[in-house]
Amino acid sequence: MANYYDEIPLKLIEWILKQQMFWVATAALQGDGHVNVSPKGTANCFHVESPTRVWYEDLTGSGVETISHMRQPGNGRITILFNAFEGPPRILRLWGKGTVYEFGTPEYNDFIPLSDRKAGSRAIIVIDVQRVGTSCGYGVPFYKYETQRTLLERWCDSMEIFDRDGETRQSPPPYESEAPVKDPRGIKAWWTAENLESFDGLPGLQSAHDSSILPINTFDKKASHRSIGQIRAATETKATGKGANANAKSNSRETMRLLMAFGAGVMMTVGYVKFAASRVPVSLRV
Repeated sequence: MANYYDEIPLKLIEWILKQQMFWVATAALQGDGHVNVSPKGTANCFHVESPTRVWYEDLTGSGVETISHMRQPGNGRITILFNAFEGPPRILRLWGKGTVYEFGTPEYNDFIPLSDRKAGSRAIIVIDVQRVGTSCGYGVPFYKYETQRTLLERWCDSMEIFDRDGETRQSPPPYESEAPVKDPRGIKAWWTAENLESFDGLPGLQSAHDSSILPINTFDKKASHRSIGQIRAATETKATGKGANANAKSNSRETMRLLMAFGAGVMMTVGYVKFAASRVPVSLRV
């Protein structure tokens, strides 16, 4: 039931690129270090460079566990998990060693130009795949995919506005420093406050938060996906339409019943009149 490979077979690469989400698992080396598992679901986030190398765009979050584990000396262990939620069952795992390239570095730009960067992208995680495994997936339920959420990118973009619109300013006297002061509303300020250290106290981001490169507005250029509000509105419209159709059908059936009852009443009345007329003596008929 389980199959193992030294590299990703072509048929599995094609399958991977059709999936809408994946999971990332890493762990700290120390005995009491935590194991971290993170779901990833942003569209066009995962890329296959070759049968032995993959990478994904790491977006901003409240934690920085994966990056910290990748950078821990002697660590770098990482597992990527894919599940089939439709069609034939399948579980796919990619085991390997990961490398981090932060926003603002030349290596980051080599993988993804700023014009193609997603809002909130703080690093590229590159995995050199050492082993590939598939298993049955018989216990994974079916789920129907609707659309990707855009809330994370929207939230990140709302912070990046303050970075890219020149809201950073020079340090005031008496310091006379040329280093820009981060706007507390910007995403670099968020990275500084939330992403410099892992849950276990391991170092996280090292340079992205201090990069002189400003994030450009890329969110509106991405392929459109329905927002949560649009999904809800569409669902409500659909439900309203179904309700209206149901009411129309119900009213139609009620009208038909009334017409049938009225027709039956008319027929009974005509029949009774004819019967009564036949009982009247001939002498009394007009």
